[in-house]
Amino acid sequence: MERVAAAVVIDAQGRVTGWSQGARLLTGRAADEVVGRAAVELLAGEPPGGVLAAGSGVLALRHREGHTVEVAVSVCPVLGAGGAPAGHVITADPAGPALVGEAFRQASMSMSVFDLEQRYLYVNEAACRLMGVPEDALVGRLYEDTVEDGEQARGYVSHLREVAETGRPVRYESFAGDPALYRAHAWSVEMWPLCDGSGEPTAVALAAFDSSEQHWARRRLALLNEAATRIGTTLDVVRTAEELIELLVPQYADFATVDLLDWVLGADEPPAGPESGTELRRVAHRSVVPGNRGAALAPGESERYLPSTPPAVALREGRAVLAGTGEPAFDEWLADRNARSPEGRPHREGVHSMIAVPLRARGITLGAAVCVRKYHSDAYGPDDAVFAEELASRAAVCVDNARRFARERDTAHALQHSLLPSGLPGQAAVEVAHRYLPCGSLAGIGGDWFDVIPLSGSRVALVVGDVVGHGIRSSATMGRLRTAVRTLADVDLPPDELLTHLDDLVSHLASDGPGEEVAELGATCLYAVYDPVSRRLSLAAAGHPAPAVVLPGGTPEFVPMSAGPPLGVGGLPFEATELELPEGSVVALYTDGLVEGRERDVDRAGEELRHALGVPAASLEALSDDILKAVMPEQPTDDIALLLVRTRALGADRVATWDVPPDPAAVAAFRQAATERLTEWGLEEIAFVTELVVSELVTNAIRYGEPPVQLRLIRDGALICEVSDGSSTSPHLRRAHAYDEGGRGLLLVAQLTQRWGSRQTGSGKTIWAQQPLPGA
Repeated sequence: MERVAAAVVIDAQGRVTGWSQGARLLTGRAADEVVGRAAVELLAGEPPGGVLAAGSGVLALRHREGHTVEVAVSVCPVLGAGGAPAGHVITADPAGPALVGEAFRQASMSMSVFDLEQRYLYVNEAACRLMGVPEDALVGRLYEDTVEDGEQARGYVSHLREVAETGRPVRYESFAGDPALYRAHAWSVEMWPLCDGSGEPTAVALAAFDSSEQHWARRRLALLNEAATRIGTTLDVVRTAEELIELLVPQYADFATVDLLDWVLGADEPPAGPESGTELRRVAHRSVVPGNRGAALAPGESERYLPSTPPAVALREGRAVLAGTGEPAFDEWLADRNARSPEGRPHREGVHSMIAVPLRARGITLGAAVCVRKYHSDAYGPDDAVFAEELASRAAVCVDNARRFARERDTAHALQHSLLPSGLPGQAAVEVAHRYLPCGSLAGIGGDWFDVIPLSGSRVALVVGDVVGHGIRSSATMGRLRTAVRTLADVDLPPDELLTHLDDLVSHLASDGPGEEVAELGATCLYAVYDPVSRRLSLAAAGHPAPAVVLPGGTPEFVPMSAGPPLGVGGLPFEATELELPEGSVVALYTDGLVEGRERDVDRAGEELRHALGVPAASLEALSDDILKAVMPEQPTDDIALLLVRTRALGADRVATWDVPPDPAAVAAFRQAATERLTEWGLEEIAFVTELVVSELVTNAIRYGEPPVQLRLIRDGALICEVSDGSSTSPHLRRAHAYDEGGRGLLLVAQLTQRWGSRQTGSGKTIWAQQPLPGA
């Protein structure tokens, strides 16, 4: 139909005085049928008073053939002489207004029109369905009088008023319910002004679209992104499960649990075959109601699902399983829960939906997560299953990472524990106390170690060391170095020479692995030897902190020494430092974890160590604890090894020394002198063997060695016979032939004594032999 504008002129008395061709086409009435008649006779509905006052609106006209025609009209007042009201001109589009009206009425979204006071003028069918009332129950009423949610009403009224006052449209998102919870409905709301010909607002239109599906799709995506930063912040299996639960409740579930298979919480590898049964261990749970766990299992308790329930199916089939009220699997699961913990039944009343999802990573099932809804009005749907599987997949990788880290950490702990000394032997030279604390950082256990090694002549070697890095590799390297130090110590090398050999060993270890940097296998070490007879301490360091010494009645001081480069770096020699210590001196050897840290001042930590060493303590064990309390960082990032020794001295009552002239005839006199000294010590039982040992060692020193020759007997935990001379040539044990006149001396000494050996000294060498004391 041709679109022709319709126009009608009405005088001040409401009579039609003008009728256009468009009006005739719209109503089927000619001008002579209408002009002069009252305008209300043309209406099929209410009189147009409200429309005339508002300047626009919708009128229902009676067509000449009897049906009704609804048109949107614009009203313009007409003034007569002197400005007196003379009537109105009403114009209408013959086709568009009807279609627009129908579009408004039948729109799928909620649409409303309000006057400038926020009263309803028009509402469409969708708005009426949403409000649950017919149109006539809304038109003419204030908006805030028609809704129960006062806060939501205030927000709408505020925006309606803003549009009316500013004439600018507003677009925002509104929630019916708590926007933090999954059950809230989201609405995308748009408000815009309806203006007259002069541009002044005469009404406000509102359209609201239910965007809950889109909102929660975005929310699920945001939760997945949030999971990347909130789950797996620690390499701890239980804490990782708790982080998953904290993310799910209350945003996705009213109650959630995480149950893991037993082997995940231990140091075992996954079972080779399929899991038998579905028994798991509860590691985390959370409820939307604070303090309420609904009689759920406590963390660590055993959980077993019936084979047909959703969690068991999820574990068996490796997929998310949904269930709700009325479904056999859900009802069976809920009945099992109620039967197993009747005290939790009241908390389960109203539970209507659940989802169970397996935790799988790298092709291995680790456990299951179960989410339950009671207060959320929406049941879980297919989109939730997709989301749950994606979230569970990410969480499972974090759980598996934590499991693998825990296994490696436990392996490293076990390895390091097996490599460190389980108990230090009793020493006459020193009293010993030690502490070893592995760090609790994510880097894992380090390569710190300590040792106390008995040496010949009642001497003792004191060792502390630190391998660069953490983990099994560092622990294994530490074990190799500790073994190497013990081997070199058995050769009785001086500290500087021992570190030189150890440095070569570390360089070889680094070169064994292709592409490895020497620094990656670098290590620090402090090696010291204490002689209780001379009371001298000789020590050398390879990149290691200097020890602290406390003399009896004195103040603690760090030993002034030149620390060479770390082991494996090479390039500079190692220098030995020697000092004489009074009996009762305390020496503190430690690794850098005690005094160093990312945010610690090393000098200040050193002063704290000096102060702690100077505080009297009941024993070395108590002093060790006091030092750790005073100096140890609050959160150590490296292992800590601490070795405290209190020196002892062997006086003249336990040591006998003779200078031997280079005359074979004098040997008999020294055999006799040794026998007399053994008698004084009450060791007559071993005098015969001692005479033979003295005779052989002194004779060999006179015959094959160089002056000066010295004989020394030491009564300690064993009887030690030492003969020193000025030659650096070491003796060799050999088997003499039948007709050889000599060559049986050292063989005889080796057979008669417990141990024997030789060591190089600054002026030659010392041959020694050790016998057990009677009754030992």
